[in-house]
Order: sequence, then structure tokens, then C-alpha cells
Amino acid sequence: MEFLWEGVAAITAKQVVMYVIGGLLIWLAIKKDYEPALLLPMGFGAILVNLPMSGALNQTVTGVGEVKGIVQWLFEVGIEASEAMPLLLFIGIGAMIDFGPLLSNPKMFLFGAAAQFGIFVTIVLATLLGFDLRDAASIGIIGAADGPTSILVSQALKSSYIGPIAVAAYSYMALVPIIQPLAIKLVTTKKERQIRMSYRPASVTKTTRILFPIIATMIAGLIAPASVSLVGFLMFGNLIRECGVLARLSETAQNTLANLITLLLGLTISFSMIAEKFVSVETLLIMGLGLFAFVFDSIGGVLFAKLMNLFLKEKVNPMVGAAGISAFPMSARVIEKMGIAEDNQNHLLMHAVGANVSGQVASALAGGIVLRFFM
Repeated sequence: MEFLWEGVAAITAKQVVMYVIGGLLIWLAIKKDYEPALLLPMGFGAILVNLPMSGALNQTVTGVGEVKGIVQWLFEVGIEASEAMPLLLFIGIGAMIDFGPLLSNPKMFLFGAAAQFGIFVTIVLATLLGFDLRDAASIGIIGAADGPTSILVSQALKSSYIGPIAVAAYSYMALVPIIQPLAIKLVTTKKERQIRMSYRPASVTKTTRILFPIIATMIAGLIAPASVSLVGFLMFGNLIRECGVLARLSETAQNTLANLITLLLGLTISFSMIAEKFVSVETLLIMGLGLFAFVFDSIGGVLFAKLMNLFLKEKVNPMVGAAGISAFPMSARVIEKMGIAEDNQNHLLMHAVGANVSGQVASALAGGIVLRFFM
């Protein structure tokens, strides 16, 4: 009992805040089903690392002295030293993606590029608010709505705010069904949201599907060499999927590998959620800036679609532009749902999927560009 009271007495107010944050993340994962594979381990990890004298951070071993705890070791080996976990996760993501809808309608590539607009606006804004340039660049990448990219970029740039950035990135990914409709309706009319788009998929040959990940990796390497690890691992996963001779490996990458890395990544990133560093005014600013970046990425895609419509004979539903963010496939599903709500015969899913997978590639490229200019 004496040890118990000593532990309770050692709890600080900031640690209590982290218990609440951890509980909120767990609640969102279980009750709301928002990205449970990530928010649940992140929430539990936030509690785990903020227990007084937590053995998950360091332990005292008789005859050896203080040794690193499991969470600290995972962070240093899997993220800090090698950035392995986010990159390995990209193999699984690539194996899940079908680029067919994008390859059959290549103009959707443009929406992936346009929907990265908020990243660079946010970098400028964060700098004006007093953040160091590398921290500002790390904060801006939250707008990509791509958790692994956010973690990798913030770690590569040695940001002081890896924990808040990871929480913001994954939280806003989880909240896509809430945030995106509000952002889209802010800059569209009902008439624009009712624009119908016919879907006449062009045939995509197996050869094209195989060549695409190879060519995309080479182009990315020439445009933004720092993006090769991001884009390359994503495309390698997709090549496993499309080659037709590695079905078991493709299934393993999509399920076992992706699930295991996601689980470990959620727990590991909690090392950056230690109360003394996490509970601060800067964290609140980062959450606000991340939301700004996310909203403006969505708006950027919509506005670009509206600009295209000035020159197109066959109009694009502007909502499809918002699917150019990297939150795959949630954003595409949101656009389909919104299209049906405005007109129950207006199916936008395949167009939105094309834009959405383009956003997955574009976010990795954007991460590489940020690394190139700010490392």
C-alpha cells in the first residue's frame, strides 16, 4: 500500500491531462470506430508512458543499472535511428491500393497534387507564429492526412513535436467523415454538388499496372530524391500486388505486415507523448495548425476542380477534388456518401477513388519535397 500511495503522490497535473487524452483516443477508437488500429494503441501508450517511473520508458535492473524500457527502445530503433516502421507500413499500404481507377482516368492525378495546397500554406503560417522552420515544415505535412508520412518527415527533420504531430495527423485522418463535409460545403453550392459524372472506365492492361509502380518510383526519384524511400516502398507494395506471382506475399503485406506495424507504431509513437513535453501551448497550436492544413488541403482540391470546370466541356463534380488528400479510402467514401445525399443517382465513388489514390502518391511526394528543402 505504501508503494501505491507513493505512486499516486508522484502523479502530476500534466500526467492527469495525458490520462484524459489517452482515454479520449481509446474512446474514439472503440465507441466511434475512428482508426481503431492506431488510436487505441496510441491512447493506451499515452497512459503507459505517463505512469510515474514507468518501466515502459526505463527500468532499473539489479547488477546492471538503468536500462531502456521497451517503448523507448522501439522508438529509438524503429523510428529515430532508421525510420523503419513508417516505411514498412508503406509496403502494406501499397499492396492494398488498386491504381486501376486512377490509370483509367489520368486527370485525377491533378487532384492529388492540388490537394497538397494546405501543406505549404501551413508551413508559412507556422513560421509566422514563431515555430522553427523545420518544426513548421513538420507541422505542415499534417495536411497530407497521411500519418506515416507525418511521422517520418517530423523525425527526419528532428522536430521537437513528433508526438503532437502524430496525434494530430491520425486524429484528423480519423475525423475525415466529420471535417471534410464541412470544408466542402463551405466552398460549394448545392448545384455544384449535384453535378453528375459518368463513369466509362478505360481498360488498364496488366502490363500497365506492373510498369506504373516502377515508372512512378523512377519519376519520383528524379523530381524529389528524398521521396524515394516513401514512394518506393509504397510502389514496391503495389508491385507485389500487381505482379500476379506473389499472391501470398501480397496478402501478407496487406494484412499481417500492415496490422503488426500499425499496432507497434501506435504504441511506439507514445514515447513522444510524455506529459512534460506534450502538454503545452505549442501542442494546442499544432492541433489548430494541423486542422487548418487539413481543411485547406480539402478546399484546395475543390477549388482546383472548379477552376478546371471553366475549361472542361464535361464538368467535374468539385467534391471529387477533395478526395485528393491521402486518407484512403475514407475520403473517397465520404465523397460518394455526399454525392448520394445530394442526388441518389449520382455515384462518384470510382472518380473519388482515383483522386484518393493519387493523393496517396502525392502526399509521399510532398513529404519528399519538404525533406529536400528543409533538411
